[in-house]
Amino acid sequence: MQLFDRAAISEAVTLDQDALAAVEAGFAALGRGEAVQPPILSMSIEEANGEVDVKTAHIRGFSRFAIKVSSGFFDNPKQGLASLNGLMMVFSAHTGLVEAVLFDEGYLTMLRTALAGAIAAKHLSREDSRRVTVLGAGEQAERQIEALRLVRDIEAVDVWARRSEAAQEYAERLRAKGLSVSVHDSVRAACAKADIIVTATSSHEPILTAADLPEGVHVTAMGADSPHKRELEASVLTRADAFVCDSRPQSVKNGELKAFADGGEGGELPFKVFELGSVVAQGLRLRLSPATITVCDLTGTGVQDTAIADFALRRLV
Repeated sequence: MQLFDRAAISEAVTLDQDALAAVEAGFAALGRGEAVQPPILSMSIEEANGEVDVKTAHIRGFSRFAIKVSSGFFDNPKQGLASLNGLMMVFSAHTGLVEAVLFDEGYLTMLRTALAGAIAAKHLSREDSRRVTVLGAGEQAERQIEALRLVRDIEAVDVWARRSEAAQEYAERLRAKGLSVSVHDSVRAACAKADIIVTATSSHEPILTAADLPEGVHVTAMGADSPHKRELEASVLTRADAFVCDSRPQSVKNGELKAFADGGEGGELPFKVFELGSVVAQGLRLRLSPATITVCDLTGTGVQDTAIADFALRRLV
């Protein structure tokens, strides 16, 4: 068994085209029915404003599978600590023996989450998308832009965040990377000219409405990954010409489909639900015109974790 810390992992694995291809292949396998992905094991630690998730999946043909333990303790920054942490245990898919433990402190989760946003944009946004609106100003908000630049020629970013100082600091970091960045006082103003909108917050109440959506926009919602989180008003989903999620059961329980009481498996909805894996595997073209509005709800899947852990270990060994 081998042990790797965050420093070694972050040196070997970055947001690049190879990592993107690895996670995209994981989604495609899920879409083809070639993955076993059990439900997420979740636990809330309310007194510490914390939560812990355990995710895993086996992808047929892969020599390894991963079990990921991820924690989020959202008061940690007050103590000078990171909000997110975790590790991945990698097992042989042939013998069940532990091959490695990746003490990544949440780094690989951050990477695969950013890459999932890029994959959604690759398959759902307009190819000429140049302007991105980001709602939120944390690390994932920044990584989403970095990943999007792997699939689209992003030139300008509009940002809104609850804390204006955080939005300004975020803008300065992106300007240092050669992007034009504007900070806005309202969600509506931030979204007015968007080709792509990314929501990357821990909001418990919807922050984006249908009235905020310009014609032809693609929306990727990243933040709702537990039963008490919401970023999209139900009107955003009903306004969309195509709604996609990474996992319908997870979107119903943790994501944006929980806005609809009948959104479970087999439930009647006022729109059709596509899964991102099927979009990737089948090459579905859901954008029928430049005016089409698409929405993708990403709650984070075990397939992403196995895909990025396998990729990381191949780079490390």
